[in-house]
Amino acid sequence: MLNMCRMYVGAGMNTLFFGDNLDVMRERIADASVDLIYLDPPFNSKATYNIVYKSPVGAESQRKAFEDTWRWEDGAEAAMDDIRRADVSIFKVLHALQGFMGQSDVMAYLAMMAVRLLEMKRILRDNGSIYLHCDPTASHYLKIVLDAIFGKEAFTNEIIWQRTNSKSHAFTRFSSAHDVILMYRKSGQFIWQAQYVPHSDKLLKSHYNNVEDSTGRRYTLGDCLNPNPDRPNLTYEWNGLVKVWRWTKEKMQSLHDEGRLVYTSSGMPRYKRYLDEMSGTPLTDVWTDIPPINSQAQERLGYPTQKPVALLERLIRASTKEGDVVLDPFCGCGTTIHAAERLGRSWIGIDVTYLAIQVIVDRIKTRLPSAQYSIEGIPKDEFAARKLAEQDPYVFQEWAVARVGGQPRGRGPDKGIDGEVIFVRGPNNYGRAIVSVKAGRHVGPDAVRVLKSVVERERADMGVFICLNDPTQDMRTEAAVGGRIELPGGDRAKIQIVTVADLIRGPNLGILTELNSVTVTQAARAVQRKRPAKVRTPEELRNEPPLPPMPIKGGKAAKQQAQLPLDEPLLVAPQAKPRSRKRS
Repeated sequence: MLNMCRMYVGAGMNTLFFGDNLDVMRERIADASVDLIYLDPPFNSKATYNIVYKSPVGAESQRKAFEDTWRWEDGAEAAMDDIRRADVSIFKVLHALQGFMGQSDVMAYLAMMAVRLLEMKRILRDNGSIYLHCDPTASHYLKIVLDAIFGKEAFTNEIIWQRTNSKSHAFTRFSSAHDVILMYRKSGQFIWQAQYVPHSDKLLKSHYNNVEDSTGRRYTLGDCLNPNPDRPNLTYEWNGLVKVWRWTKEKMQSLHDEGRLVYTSSGMPRYKRYLDEMSGTPLTDVWTDIPPINSQAQERLGYPTQKPVALLERLIRASTKEGDVVLDPFCGCGTTIHAAERLGRSWIGIDVTYLAIQVIVDRIKTRLPSAQYSIEGIPKDEFAARKLAEQDPYVFQEWAVARVGGQPRGRGPDKGIDGEVIFVRGPNNYGRAIVSVKAGRHVGPDAVRVLKSVVERERADMGVFICLNDPTQDMRTEAAVGGRIELPGGDRAKIQIVTVADLIRGPNLGILTELNSVTVTQAARAVQRKRPAKVRTPEELRNEPPLPPMPIKGGKAAKQQAQLPLDEPLLVAPQAKPRSRKRS
């Protein structure tokens, strides 16, 4: 995890932090140094979210990305105390909420969010904006907290984003289909660039139904009168009519000469507004035009709660200009980073799970190969790696697996598999390596022997054994008798041993590990598309659960088809004979 020292991130430096965002903001981000903050924190849904790893070889696997559960004993009391010392007025608001909710999980969530939002206010520039993405179950509570921290006058918008289509199972209530994005500004000095959506077909047909003969340009006719009748300097005669006009007489003459005025039968001028000069319809606070990421979307990573890049690009365009600094303190799979990099903004990302850091690194490598950035909080030398292994063996395991180009399996029973590496053996030919990580100081040949048996059981191509220290002679011998394998990098041992020193230098396994957590999904899709569709057997069809009764009544009665016997070899409906037509 992050070894804190008070060294602030330099302006214009893209940085990805592995660590608690509260610590990072306090120790590494200076006052008034960020232009926009977008945060999509866990919603306290009490659910466990998994990331799905697809593979071109073998079955897909799941790995816990994060657990969306907040508990009072996890530090909420300390957070409340921090708020009390920082700002008594904000503490009173939180204390009042606590009197209503007690030491509940929701109150723990609000306390942990409040202490972080206080830091976000400190690091946000005076012309900056903050967008907090949440769902309707917590948005009303979070708005109270935001009002207390930023001031109720700082509230700007409650954006409704339709994240899914209507569901058919809304039997007891209206179907839930939207998220909430709360927008606040730190002061009245803010950056704003209006956003537009294309005109609807209905508007085009009703308003832009005129077409200019000479150019083919579509246009609508606008009013030339001034909405303010008390404008003496704009009151004059034009085309025999004395009115309060929208423009000066010189401007009206210029528009007339350009052919931008059309006159009615009464002599009233109308102004041509060309469709190709209009930006579109101004965007409201209800967004239905950005669909969620579906299972076939190219940007899909398999990461839970992943948001579309288009959603983040819209927010960043609206409240920043090129070169500004964007912060995402719960950056997850890195969608905010992706959008900021594409739009030429500097960025800071923070996440407390190493899985998220690995996914972001793989995403940048695959989708943004020219991006320049630094990573803080992960081991950069052998001493730091050994310290990580001692303090948090599971995080060390995740880091070690990622260093050899693999995906970690996660915590809990792993059946001897700490991770796996999918590597290229040739055109459309992929291999699979099982990774075993041992962070203890005393490791012997038995551990290598176990890995060999797991590789055999899983029918994998090779195994990678990671340990802290140099292997003993017995360990080397045990690995050597495991056989050889021909790889793109040459003939190698089927069981390879990698030390911490090798991980820091960059391990050379003789394999092409370009299939990271992003590209491996793309490869899996390509392989899946080439596989023939699975044909279900008659037995599988017979065992399918029956369809629920359809709520359809009426219609003409038809003769019931006889039931097929259960031993019928193929479930094919009998074909009726075609009715022959008599020739006249």
